[in-house]
Amino acid sequence: MKKRTPLCVIVLAAGKGTRMKSSRAKVLHEVFYRPMLHHVLDSVAPLNPDTTIVIVGHQKEAVTAILDDYKVTCCEQREQNGTGHAVLSARSLLADFQGTLMIINGDAPLLLTEHLEQMIEAHSSSGAALTIMTTALNDPTNYGRVISDSFGAVRAVVEEKDADDRQRAVKEINAGIYIGDAEIIFGALDRVTTDNAQGEMYLTDIVSIGVGDGQMVNKFEHPYPNHVLGVNSKVEMARAQRELSARRNRELMAMGVTMYDPPTISVGADVTLGAGCRLGAAVTIVGRSRIGDNCTIEPGVYLDDAEIGDEVKIGANSVVINYRVEMATRLAPLTLLDGSADKKNHSQE
Repeated sequence: MKKRTPLCVIVLAAGKGTRMKSSRAKVLHEVFYRPMLHHVLDSVAPLNPDTTIVIVGHQKEAVTAILDDYKVTCCEQREQNGTGHAVLSARSLLADFQGTLMIINGDAPLLLTEHLEQMIEAHSSSGAALTIMTTALNDPTNYGRVISDSFGAVRAVVEEKDADDRQRAVKEINAGIYIGDAEIIFGALDRVTTDNAQGEMYLTDIVSIGVGDGQMVNKFEHPYPNHVLGVNSKVEMARAQRELSARRNRELMAMGVTMYDPPTISVGADVTLGAGCRLGAAVTIVGRSRIGDNCTIEPGVYLDDAEIGDEVKIGANSVVINYRVEMATRLAPLTLLDGSADKKNHSQE
């Protein structure tokens, strides 16, 4: 059996995210009820990396605070000097590491583990020194363009602000995910300069450096562009929310849950739904709500940390928060049950 090459994943989460028009660090913004950084780490965890390093910088204390439930090491990028500089910040933590680096942006909440696994396999079987993930967009505005030769081999990645008109016309973009030998990547980063439009150390420059050294740079073309695109604005955040909600709904319907208008229904990842449940339009169920078997939730209902027994029917536009509803109960429309105040009073006694 072939020995597994050690794997280290570096997640870039130090940026401000100025296009979000918010003082809050970008990776802290919630998408489908969780910080977007959590979604990225959840896609990485099944890879079983030997170590996962999260690069923090802007609002580092707040970002670090949301990582208690994850087996990661935080590394501070003290100066915001580009993505290449961010990766170099982790070098001291990897002084004794010999293996493969996977570098991922922390603002891509739609990533799926299966595609990361496919990329790792493609890199391993190709014998390439470096593999980058790419995808094709009809409108590649704001993304780095992948420049290839007439045979389709990668030659460079050019950021939009540094691209000429011919390069801007390229539809294939850099998805911001890289796999390569740690020694080769850090060696290339040592030669990256800030001689560019933004005066920053571009991580993308390791591609042209590798090519210039005669190394093979491979590309893994992702078939679903929306899965790999970063969330850089509130519009993109809303799109990611819709996609994650749709995935969750497909999963629940495959398990037997009936949904009468899925695009309007939102069920959080920590919610448990029993067999035979029926959900009307515009239903929202969040927190750690537990719904029993054969329940009917009529349109417009909101449940948060609710515990609902079997055979319960909840009337339209009702709200149940931090409350237990016993088996076979029938709640009239517009019912409000909020146990939050009682729990707060008990905690202060």
